[in-house]
Amino acid sequence: MTPCPDKVPVSVLIPAKNEERNLPACLASLARANEIFVVDSQSSDRTAAIAAAAGAQVIQFQFSGDWPKKKNWALDHLPFSHEWVLIVDCDERIPPALWDEIATAIHQGSYDGYYLNRRVWFLGTWIRHGGKYPDWNLRLFRHRQGRYENLHTADIPNTGDNEVHEHVIIEGAVGYLRHDIIHEDLRDLYHWLARHNRYSNWEARVYYNLLTGRDRGDTIAPNLFGNPVQRKRFLKTIWVRLPCRPLLRFWLVYGVQLGFLDGRAGYIYARLLSQYESQIGIKLLELRRFGGQLNPGPAPAEPSYPPAKTSI
Repeated sequence: MTPCPDKVPVSVLIPAKNEERNLPACLASLARANEIFVVDSQSSDRTAAIAAAAGAQVIQFQFSGDWPKKKNWALDHLPFSHEWVLIVDCDERIPPALWDEIATAIHQGSYDGYYLNRRVWFLGTWIRHGGKYPDWNLRLFRHRQGRYENLHTADIPNTGDNEVHEHVIIEGAVGYLRHDIIHEDLRDLYHWLARHNRYSNWEARVYYNLLTGRDRGDTIAPNLFGNPVQRKRFLKTIWVRLPCRPLLRFWLVYGVQLGFLDGRAGYIYARLLSQYESQIGIKLLELRRFGGQLNPGPAPAEPSYPPAKTSI
């Protein structure tokens, strides 16, 4: 495929499921991409129709219940026309200034991948504090050289068919782009809570793997002096062993990381993250109680007893 003169020679990969509310704004921000793939999970709404009407190629993904999940499967199987791939979620937008920077970065070819900084909007407010900004994610890379890490969570139920917070492992040098990618979910808080209920299943397994030494292998190793992801991974190895994590999470986000400067939205966000930490802890307890399994199945049958003797 020959790129149009005003297009950026990059293939965009969008994982999707029931995203008719967010997808139009996302696709509108991707008008400069020369190629767009929407990898859908049999949406029951108008997601596929909206994507096709915008000129995107719609691919249906059938999850096998095991690794790989959606984005790694797409990186392995889609017929990308370009060397570079950009991963964009349905609730994200690529502003014009970032497109200019992407075009320059691809043309220069100095690196094999680039971290993008996410600017999170919540309740109409840019969350500048609470550890949410900067929020670096490796989203732009040469597609043959990057794959998402396997954190060994695929066997946990109700986590969905898409990588949750896994990060890309890339062979080669990486750089950082200056302009932000915008993250704004246009759906209501019901969806935020439902999504984080699923995420807490995943996160509990990650905690469990850390505590039981099952976190090694094809993952990003923790390193206090490494890149932002490695530093977060190092701090998590300490965090998972601390007591009272829900309370600590609130005071870390709202106090230490200055979430209170984001006003009411910052307070609500900190409360929700504290609740999320509580869900993770409860599910981690379930995993430890039942040998690494959630939803362990029905209770054993109650023992039968001989009938009680009665006296007349």
